[in-house]
Amino acid sequence: MGKQSGRTRRKELNRFKVERRRAQRELRQRRKAERLKPFDNTVALSNGKSEWETVEQEKEARQETVEEQVKVFRSVLPTLLKRLARMRDPRNPKTIKHKLTVVMIYGLLTFVFQMASRREANRKMTRPMFLQNLRLLFPEVETLPHHDTLNRLLSDIDVEQIQQALIELVQHFIRQKKFCRYLVANCYPIAIDGTQKFTRQNCWAEECLEREVGDMTDEGKTKRQYYVYVLEASLAFANGMTIPLMSEFLSYEQGDQQENKQDCELKAFKRLARRLKDCFPRLPIMVLLDGLYPNGPIIELCRQHHWQFMIVLQDGSLPSVWEEVRGLGRLQPGNRQKQQWGGRIQKFRWVNDIEYRYGKNDRKRQVVHVVICQEHWEEVDPASAEVASKTSRHVWISSEPLTRENVHERCNLGARHRWAIESNILVEKRHGYQYEHCFSYNWNAMKGYHYLMRLGHLINALVQKCARLVKLIRVGGLRGLISFLRETYAAPWLDVERIQLTLSSPHQLRLD
Repeated sequence: MGKQSGRTRRKELNRFKVERRRAQRELRQRRKAERLKPFDNTVALSNGKSEWETVEQEKEARQETVEEQVKVFRSVLPTLLKRLARMRDPRNPKTIKHKLTVVMIYGLLTFVFQMASRREANRKMTRPMFLQNLRLLFPEVETLPHHDTLNRLLSDIDVEQIQQALIELVQHFIRQKKFCRYLVANCYPIAIDGTQKFTRQNCWAEECLEREVGDMTDEGKTKRQYYVYVLEASLAFANGMTIPLMSEFLSYEQGDQQENKQDCELKAFKRLARRLKDCFPRLPIMVLLDGLYPNGPIIELCRQHHWQFMIVLQDGSLPSVWEEVRGLGRLQPGNRQKQQWGGRIQKFRWVNDIEYRYGKNDRKRQVVHVVICQEHWEEVDPASAEVASKTSRHVWISSEPLTRENVHERCNLGARHRWAIESNILVEKRHGYQYEHCFSYNWNAMKGYHYLMRLGHLINALVQKCARLVKLIRVGGLRGLISFLRETYAAPWLDVERIQLTLSSPHQLRLD
């Protein structure tokens, strides 16, 4: 068979593009007639040229952007520095060149400006112009230390104090009622999920977990791999804002040595839950958990802490609960609701007051409530340029009975935003925070760098939600904003008097 000519192929591609645009136009018109909102509300980053026509306009934009970042720093740093100043400094006082708080600020700014490594931070942040601009914000920073100094300090100090500083910062914002608009069922939604940080072929620390993996170069054989795994907790609000809160590292020491079992995510969850309760004893919390967690001990633990929960229920999990859902569902025909949300048609059905028994001889019991959400929508198939019907199904276990009044809030504004922590972890891994970079082969220092990274991410999350920066973020995205700030500090763009005026004037942090 002869080869298809380029002209024929070009005609087919053009015809396919026309058909796809026609199908998209007809779908938009149909959705508009049915009064359905657009399914995808995300806005693509601008593909246009620079909006500034003169150097003065660009300079003004850079000045205003830094001023907004300064306002966030002024809201964060007093609480943060006060907490860091209480940390014990193990260094010899006679040989100290940089105060502990200065070294910590340097480590924090490494992640605020998304430096890829210690070497890059040493190379870029210690340049004279960059340092001069940093002194406008931090007058106590006369010179910046070498990153090896930070590494040695993190190796010796109690790095959990860094995480405690992050927690106290979140507590400060909660007391100021900064997040009251974003509560779900009058609770703070906290999503919890585990993820692998990085792997190595050699055992570089005794705390590393280990496993056997297949050797791709030699079929049938395995090799030992050592890895670091972290359980993360974050505030996951329905407006898309995700606030890093707490990290729990899994370690070989926490496993059962007699049973030859390593530490696992469920064990780490119990430790994390205990710490959360100690730090927020009276805070109303709704925990959002994935399909690993629907079991009796986890549900019992949440109820002991007086937490609400929404837990993903998979088809193969809790057979007795599924049996009750199928049986009681026929007896509760009124537990139905249909609605339009997010460009989709949703059908909810739920079953309340299911008795779940577990433990030895089923002696323990918990009353749970199950909700099933089935939804469908239409979209243009990119392969065939035809309108295709799509469906999805989600099931959750709820701590509270479901009603027509609360099913939307608990499911769409609460449970579905458990995915926000997965997106948050992906951002930390792929969008500049170097989550999978080790930074140090000392276990204690590695944890310290991780906590500084989470703290830097928190600051950038607050900067991202500043009302005056929303337009700039829509043009270049969050990574573009951080790159814009980094370039501004690296060049003589800033007006010293205006920065000093911003630092001295009263300001209240306002989130968009």
